[in-house]
Amino acid sequence: MPPTARVLVIWPPQVLSYFNAGHHLALYQVAGHLRRQLPDAEVRVIDAPVERLTWKDLADELYQRQYDAIAVMNDFDGVDGLHRFLRYAGQLSPAARTVAFGRLSGLVPGAFRNFGLDAVVESGDFEAGVAEAVQHFLGAAGAPAGVSVRDGEQWRPPAAPGRLLPPQDWVLPAPQEIPYERYDEMYRNDANKFCGVPHRRELVVPAARGCPVGCAYCEVPELFGKRERRLSVERTVAYIRESFRAAPFEYVAFYAPTFTLDRPWVLRFCEQLAQGPRIPWKCATTMHHLDEALVRRMGEAGCVRISVGLETLDSGGHPALPRAKHKAEQDVEELARWCAAAGVELNCFVIVGLPGTGIDGARRTIAKVHELGGRARPTVYCPVERLHPGLDDRELAEFNRQLFVGGSHALTPEELCEAYALVFGAATDQTTVFTRIPQRRPPSDRVDGADGAAAEPLTAAGAEPPR
Repeated sequence: MPPTARVLVIWPPQVLSYFNAGHHLALYQVAGHLRRQLPDAEVRVIDAPVERLTWKDLADELYQRQYDAIAVMNDFDGVDGLHRFLRYAGQLSPAARTVAFGRLSGLVPGAFRNFGLDAVVESGDFEAGVAEAVQHFLGAAGAPAGVSVRDGEQWRPPAAPGRLLPPQDWVLPAPQEIPYERYDEMYRNDANKFCGVPHRRELVVPAARGCPVGCAYCEVPELFGKRERRLSVERTVAYIRESFRAAPFEYVAFYAPTFTLDRPWVLRFCEQLAQGPRIPWKCATTMHHLDEALVRRMGEAGCVRISVGLETLDSGGHPALPRAKHKAEQDVEELARWCAAAGVELNCFVIVGLPGTGIDGARRTIAKVHELGGRARPTVYCPVERLHPGLDDRELAEFNRQLFVGGSHALTPEELCEAYALVFGAATDQTTVFTRIPQRRPPSDRVDGADGAAAEPLTAAGAEPPR
């Protein structure tokens, strides 16, 4: 029988400014949720920039499928191709109604009403909002929760706040649907400081949503709540083991705002994971939610990298940070010792341009991380409080944590040049952690050397390889 409806879930074509596989998982979780809610519908999912689709590829897809509904994902810079995509959709699948969802539209939904969309997910989990919108498009009674809908030239606000789904209702992505071979290529050059480990294939596990830490520059509490929701240990371990049996993954990357927020959960996870074959994994958290015993246990259970939001060691930046992130040099020195003893790589996120700090403070923070044998990943401060509905797509694209937003800083031209040098200059602290992750894929399935051996870490021009 033909499908009752055809639905496309898509990240439109663009040149990505940054790649974190965890941010792209929402495509597959939304698609999985729609299949559960609309079992008779045909749901397709496309990550166009990662899959390197041309506009001709996309035009063929839109014309030949004739979609009824299209859910368009965005991120902090995912608006570059939105106008063009919507023009293609309007002419080649003219019956399709469109809904936007994502981190940027969740923070500033009013700005997305200017793109010619039919609906915007304003609150709640992305998959819940998209399902509400698609069901509304297909004739469901009542106004959708968490979604604003265009009515001619007017917009109707959401009927109610969007739903935050309990973890047992999350659909975990099917590994065979995700273009992991493209992810391998995205992560190959470690000088980019993307989140993945080069030369090894990662399984991304969306373990938790929401965070109570309260960083003013972070979107997580506003989008997903201040109360954390987390998968059960049993479901997490089962998903990992099932996925490793189904495909040649080589390590696990946990997608969770503060992985060690629930210390008893982490300890139970380590205990259960250690009961089978050793599986390497990595996570991101805060220094505040780590201690020596926990780091040691994580290392024993296969953890190879811990990323922490260090942000700055400049005390002038403390007013811009929650108290839990007011850290001094001795704190990061202590954490570095714990990680070294446990055989875990320390990866530190650093914010350049954090209010109250200068370029010298950012430089000293990065130098301290290097001195301790850690890896620093600097990004530009993003003033999310400056987002407003009147921004056009060019202005929205500035909030990508790579460029300074106009008017948001007091840096001189010389300081601005120094700041960009810290973020985009040659990287000398590239990872070697892949050497501690056994290979499982055959040589023909890797993008390393032609002989299947891991290539040397790639370096930016002028950089020396790690020694």
